[in-house]
Amino acid sequence: MSDLTAAADIDSRLEGHRVELTGYCYRMLGSAFEAEDAVQDTMVRAWRNFEKFEGRSSLRSWLYRIATNVCLDMLNAGKKRARPVDLTGPTPLARAALNPLPENTWLEPMPDGRILPTVTDPAEAAVARESVRLAFVAALQHLPPKQRAVLILREVLAWRASEVAELLDTSVASVNSALQRARATLTEHEGEAVDTANPLDEEQRKLLERYVAAFEGYDMAALTALLHEDAVMTMPPFDLWLQGHDDITGFMLSIGAGCAGSRLVATSANGTPAFAHYKPDPDGPGFVPWAVQVIDVSEGSVTGMHCFLDTPRWFPLFGLPDHLDDAA
Repeated sequence: MSDLTAAADIDSRLEGHRVELTGYCYRMLGSAFEAEDAVQDTMVRAWRNFEKFEGRSSLRSWLYRIATNVCLDMLNAGKKRARPVDLTGPTPLARAALNPLPENTWLEPMPDGRILPTVTDPAEAAVARESVRLAFVAALQHLPPKQRAVLILREVLAWRASEVAELLDTSVASVNSALQRARATLTEHEGEAVDTANPLDEEQRKLLERYVAAFEGYDMAALTALLHEDAVMTMPPFDLWLQGHDDITGFMLSIGAGCAGSRLVATSANGTPAFAHYKPDPDGPGFVPWAVQVIDVSEGSVTGMHCFLDTPRWFPLFGLPDHLDDAA
């Protein structure tokens, strides 16, 4: 085998694991871009040390060991990312103000295609989607880094305790103890389950169609009918979050009134339905990016509208156009 052929073979073998490694690093770090950086660092380290890979473990296990070490190094500073609902109580509409916090404060959305590998087992696919929900990844941020790794490897990826112990250079007893503590912490912080897009059933599709019609028509009565009475609306990078359909629709008719006449384009993020939100272009015809909306749906209602406003970062990541014409 020539050197070029051998190099191409190594590249192909490493790249075959990129999506699942990105999902793992995203769960660990809570950041789309840090996760992709961590995976790229993992690939570079694996490439440079490939001749030292002796096959005593599978290539997949070896890559997860490297990725875990990269993530643990990145988490050594003790930083964790959060949602607005993790930092403060809800803001009454009368006191609503848009106060931005630094980018590294926030849990970030992630396109499904970058973190959810194609699997044939429906149960495995459901676990994968459930484990990248915003609420689940936010709950993971409350765990110390090694507990986070143990829980993801054991509960999400279904590794045996002995495999995790080998990866972390620790004992099976230590892994089991860490998993028990992690489960207890996660139970305190995870919150209510939401429906994942795997795929959506007919009732869920119709609910989202009504949501799009209400939002694009700026019909607050129709939107109120779709929102759970305790629905939340968040808008990172602003720390403001609203709870209840009255405050949400009141905000949309006051501070958020510029969103009237918007268009929504379906996408998916974090295993749940999502939309690219385009506002009317103030400088001419068509529509310009405003937010990526990640939507929580549960038991026939919209329970969460999570609007990520840093569109210069999000729209390229999601492969979304930077302008819509009037016919879109």
